[in-house]
Amino acid sequence: MNLADLAARNGLLTAERAAVVERVRALGPALAARAAKYDRDAAFPFENWQDLAKAGLLGICIPASAGGLGADFVGYALASEELGRHCAATALTFNMHSATTLMVGQIGDDMELSAEERSVLHRRRAVLWQGIVERGQIHSQPFSEGIAAGATEGYATAATPVEGGYHVSGRKIFASLSGAADIHNIVCTVEGDPRVRLLGVAADSEGLRIEGDWDSLGMRATDSRNLVLDDVSVPAECEWIPPGMFDQAAARWPYFFMTLSFAYLGLMGAIIDATAEYLIGDGGPTARRSNPIKQQGWAEMNLIYDRAQALCYRVLAESGVDPKPAAVRRAWSSMVTTMDGAPELASLALRVCGGRALLRPSPLEQYYRDARCGAAMHPWSVDVCLDRLGRAGLFDDAEETPV
Repeated sequence: MNLADLAARNGLLTAERAAVVERVRALGPALAARAAKYDRDAAFPFENWQDLAKAGLLGICIPASAGGLGADFVGYALASEELGRHCAATALTFNMHSATTLMVGQIGDDMELSAEERSVLHRRRAVLWQGIVERGQIHSQPFSEGIAAGATEGYATAATPVEGGYHVSGRKIFASLSGAADIHNIVCTVEGDPRVRLLGVAADSEGLRIEGDWDSLGMRATDSRNLVLDDVSVPAECEWIPPGMFDQAAARWPYFFMTLSFAYLGLMGAIIDATAEYLIGDGGPTARRSNPIKQQGWAEMNLIYDRAQALCYRVLAESGVDPKPAAVRRAWSSMVTTMDGAPELASLALRVCGGRALLRPSPLEQYYRDARCGAAMHPWSVDVCLDRLGRAGLFDDAEETPV
């Protein structure tokens, strides 16, 4: 059963969401054809992003009234899964861009803000949306600093208020789109004020530099080098959301932190597709699909994939503001099921398809390396989710349901 069939049966695939997914699917063959080259060269997939821009997908989560496609969180999730099925690294970088538009859009609309704060949000997000829709601006959202596992704590990046804005200093690691983004949306704090802020730092800002190499095991096309900010000037109008809204969103819209997993769920679909193609072959009487040992492996693969997709779709069906503790627990479970399931699935695929699957141009060796990266990705890494799942239901939910 393909993505569209299963999503439809779960009531997720409305006509509007299906139209967005179809835009992604139409680009799929071209994106897949380039994936090996970008992986080999560890080069950012600029051509893929040009295709996304031409298809209007940079504005996937921007309202139609502002020139976007108007997809909601679920629509984005399904589109990201489809994108990951063709090029997981492109899907992962696309998530960093789209996450900002989700934060200032659907999620921002669900937050409790004063009239003044809401006015500021509306005015500033209109500028952000216009830059994407009219000028094709690419946004990144580097959070990680490598000093704490928490989603909204441990940020050392500091913003100092000055006349007309801020001066920002700090360092972000694994900053995807580091050499491609036009605007880096930085999470930081002001001394004496614990509220998290989200500031848009222009890539050509004086004092911003990219350092280090990106020669990773997998997801090599994400260009996730280190981003260093040394007293960078940021205009007040580039503080996209009111101070503290990020903290509120983290507590009340925690599904925001699972968006990475949709790309990996799509990658799992690609692994299933490649394995089926190998097993069916020319369909003759001696096809590999007739081998009982390979059939056993194929059965195990489908169990892993179906569990991950079914749980993810259940979480999507109940996603929204202010989830109950049990719903948040399912979101953590979905993250673990996908992020640990992807490399397990890829490993089984290599076993089923044999030694030739380790060699290029077989895509499975790349899929294996890409799949291995998901479990370590913060803020909801597998370790973080398992730690929280290990306490969920055993202690008071009000104290033991961290964002």
